[in-house]
Amino acid sequence: MNKALEYYEKITEVLATVNETQQDKIQEAAVMVADLIANDGMLYLLGGGHSLMVAAEAYHRAGGLAPVDIIHDKSFGRAERCQGYAKQLIDWYDPAPGSVVVIISNSGRNALGIEMVLECKARDIKTIAVTSLAHSSAADARHPSGKRLFEIADIVIDNCGILGDAILDVEGVMGKICPTSTISGAFIVDAIMAQTVQNLVERGITPPVFISANVDGGDEHNKKVFKKYQHLIKGL
Repeated sequence: MNKALEYYEKITEVLATVNETQQDKIQEAAVMVADLIANDGMLYLLGGGHSLMVAAEAYHRAGGLAPVDIIHDKSFGRAERCQGYAKQLIDWYDPAPGSVVVIISNSGRNALGIEMVLECKARDIKTIAVTSLAHSSAADARHPSGKRLFEIADIVIDNCGILGDAILDVEGVMGKICPTSTISGAFIVDAIMAQTVQNLVERGITPPVFISANVDGGDEHNKKVFKKYQHLIKGL
């Protein structure tokens, strides 16, 4: 059996489901981010463990927006169950009131994401969650509040994955293989960015977009775009 082809078919189904069911939420998020950038605000993304790869999709790359930073979980998920860790991270990055933080967590049950939303609410910072409703709805919260990410974020976008994330069965192998949350999450983040750019153009605002540093003129263009925000970005 061609497992590579089966994965292609299944991940395509997941993306189609996201497109069919989450467009309203993606559009809502894009309005929030466009409002933010129009007012010279900063967008932050947080992802623990492998969700870091989804957060990095929006950070300092060709075709991406300049006023973007990552709240970097350098433990790579090892500390995401630790209470108090989110406060340390947000204190370090210190997003201004009115900022927007995107929290990516497939399970939506661990302390890092939940506490980050609660910290943001206390600081007048808006939140967008990218999570699996199927997984999160079936799991208990690992936080004293008893809340999961989808229950407290301002905007919730379902990555349309299944409980456990991995999606392929292989005879003789315990558990499934090949997760979907990274590809689905990256699509959601890029879809928000795409609509945000369009929204800014429609408002008569030139979007601060990076181009590839590996095309002629790329370095010069990016240096000009980045200059306005570089004092706010702490990076990876």
